[in-house]
Amino acid sequence: MVKNITLSADDMLIKRAREKAQRENTSLNKLFRSWVRKYVNRDNIDNEYDRLMENMADVNAGRKFSRDEMNAR
Repeated sequence: MVKNITLSADDMLIKRAREKAQRENTSLNKLFRSWVRKYVNRDNIDNEYDRLMENMADVNAGRKFSRDEMNAR
């Protein structure tokens, strides 16, 4: 179920945001829904990263790499 909410912001800021969204072929509504989704899931991403780092704690490259080696592409 989709719920409507009311937000408030400066008129000029809203106008500029709408213009930018239009240039990007989207709407403020879509941008807000995307932001809310990312905001809510941010904790999950942080937790996943922490788990990944814990799982990799025992990884050993076998030696130290030079600065040039670490920055080589």
